[in-house]
Amino acid sequence: MTELYSSAERIGELLAEQLKNDPHFYFFSPDETTSNKFSQIYEVAERAWSLPIEEWDLPESPNGRVVEMLSENVLFSVMTGHLTNNEQAMLGSYEAFLPVITAQLLQQIKFIKQARNVTWRTPMPAVNLLSTSTCWRQDHNGFTHQSPALISMLLSVPSNLANCLFPVDDVAAETAFNFMLDSRDVVNLTTFDKNPRPRYLDSKQAELQLKNGGASIYQAASDEDPNFVLTAAGDIATHETLEAMRIIRKDMPEVKLRFVGIGALSYRAIGTTQNKLSRERFMELFTPDRPILANFHGYPETLENILENYTERRRLRVHGFNEEGSTTTPFEMLRRNAASRYDLAIDIAKVLKRPDLVTKYEDRLAQNHLHAIKYGIDMI
Repeated sequence: MTELYSSAERIGELLAEQLKNDPHFYFFSPDETTSNKFSQIYEVAERAWSLPIEEWDLPESPNGRVVEMLSENVLFSVMTGHLTNNEQAMLGSYEAFLPVITAQLLQQIKFIKQARNVTWRTPMPAVNLLSTSTCWRQDHNGFTHQSPALISMLLSVPSNLANCLFPVDDVAAETAFNFMLDSRDVVNLTTFDKNPRPRYLDSKQAELQLKNGGASIYQAASDEDPNFVLTAAGDIATHETLEAMRIIRKDMPEVKLRFVGIGALSYRAIGTTQNKLSRERFMELFTPDRPILANFHGYPETLENILENYTERRRLRVHGFNEEGSTTTPFEMLRRNAASRYDLAIDIAKVLKRPDLVTKYEDRLAQNHLHAIKYGIDMI
């Protein structure tokens, strides 16, 4: 049985270490610190609170450095003031509610751009956002809590001052966390599922991926001279893509596949603002001419537009969140958005003219759908 690890809990541990070691560090959260699996921070820090404290309350004091208020706008304003004073901070929230601060983020990006041209200003700590409780796993909240829109907004701003990080597991989450702390004069959005998931990378692989253009081949899941290159950005998207490869290999063992993991995106590029993937390196990873099948945490057009800067559209088939949601099971969410393992496998079966397998995978999706409706759990 595959051992599972929580990226969110690992980040919670790292937040606790930072709060313990840096007396100026603050963590801001609307009201989801515990829900987002960051509760380790209460072992070393207190929540800011100036009213009477009841016996059932979490650790609280007027000097607390965990600031909770049900207003992302207020929290963001206070945090950026703290950053301007050259002191570190992070803000964590549900993915669907972070877009509330979109206008403020745009203004902050403008501020950073102008401040870089002022000679007496020293670089300020990055604006670091932790985005969890994502669109793909809202089993009880539903459609209102499903929106990766902030990713698309940040990647569309031509100032090139924003990084979107997609740690695939707890090891990559730690690498992303350290990257955020080391960053200056930039906005970082790190998106991850709060549920336990498999571990795919070691720390060296995760660090090299960010340093070498934000993408890398998963050798254990890849064949030489592939017929198809599959790629994904996002932990759940990666898991489904690797599962799709397992299905294809079982049904068509003669087909050779390669998997390229994407850990970071920035304006018009794979990789971070400082380490973008070159076109030459893209061709090495993705081959010059093989079909590319991609699965994305956010809106598929966002990743497709970036991939088009490297290669021709005709090579691309991109899946992702298509604004289809509900209060439903995890796999049913993937099926609704055509981002499941079987949807990816269907693409390959169609290219290889295997209508028998297309029918098989479509039937499997239909069976899962009926099972989820009847029993409230997934069949896979």
